[in-house]
Amino acid sequence: MKFLDEAKIYVKSGDGGAGCVSFHREKYVEFGGPDGGDGGRGGHIIFEVVENVNTLIDFRYTQHFRAPNGSHGMGRNRSGEGGKDLIIKIPVGTEILSEDKETILFDMVEPGQRVIFLKGGDGGFGNAHYKTATNQAPRKRLPGWPGSEEIGLWLRLKLIAHAGLLGMPNAGKSTFLSRVSAAKPKIADYPFTTLHPNLGVVQTTGRTFVLADIPGLIEGASEGTGLGTRFLGHVERAGVLIHLVDITQDDPVGAYKILRNELKLYGEGLYEKEEIVALNKADALGPELSAQIAKEFKKKTKKTPYVISAVSGEGMDVLLKDMADVIFAS
Repeated sequence: MKFLDEAKIYVKSGDGGAGCVSFHREKYVEFGGPDGGDGGRGGHIIFEVVENVNTLIDFRYTQHFRAPNGSHGMGRNRSGEGGKDLIIKIPVGTEILSEDKETILFDMVEPGQRVIFLKGGDGGFGNAHYKTATNQAPRKRLPGWPGSEEIGLWLRLKLIAHAGLLGMPNAGKSTFLSRVSAAKPKIADYPFTTLHPNLGVVQTTGRTFVLADIPGLIEGASEGTGLGTRFLGHVERAGVLIHLVDITQDDPVGAYKILRNELKLYGEGLYEKEEIVALNKADALGPELSAQIAKEFKKKTKKTPYVISAVSGEGMDVLLKDMADVIFAS
């Protein structure tokens, strides 16, 4: 299944059915009187959060959602049938935005959460509704009230994860995720192997949490360079960010600072989030050189990094334990 985290759709609630003008006519019944029924209500547009969906791909092929209209009233005091509500199922973590793509109307984060987004039009009254002692044969009835006009909406999916995995291309994020969970992200020795976010469930010291891996960031991402910051929204909800830095590159400190600057430019509170820094690929340099680089990294950034290898597993147990401590302490 392809991953899609943004989609534009159009929705319209149903119109109410019209009321009926009718009079009871039956042999041996001299004064039958009015018996026109009311029209039925139009269908609502309802958004519902479901757990077994994790992409918006279905909305690429179906973009227009129109709830059914209510049926008209009929004689013999028969009311029209109400239009069936149209339930649109969306993944956990979906934001519903207005057509300007900026105003958040609803943030759907709980499984089973439901919201009536557009109400259907009420049905019109039939002439039986207007019968009084002084007006025993009314011919008045009302048409159904119209539902909403068709409006455009944006759906934006932000994955629900306890921790977010960040780094520049080839930092080893996908290898890290495959090491600590059962996720099977694509792994290769070229930049931007990861083209869409991946989720993995991590178990450590009897605790379980969800880790999100997003495509690599490069300098200028906030201005659209590379894959841009499109996918950073998927770690906005994370309680802690894991910054993975390739220890074998020429300037690990510079790479870390570039990443931090892009988070600052992106905003949305990511720069202020709790962070853990890990220098990856230590197996390629050996313990002595890795320790020396880590010491220099701490001196220049004031951050104490973990020295790990996602390939060999070096330092991973301690890192995962401390990640879990941070997540479950918040």
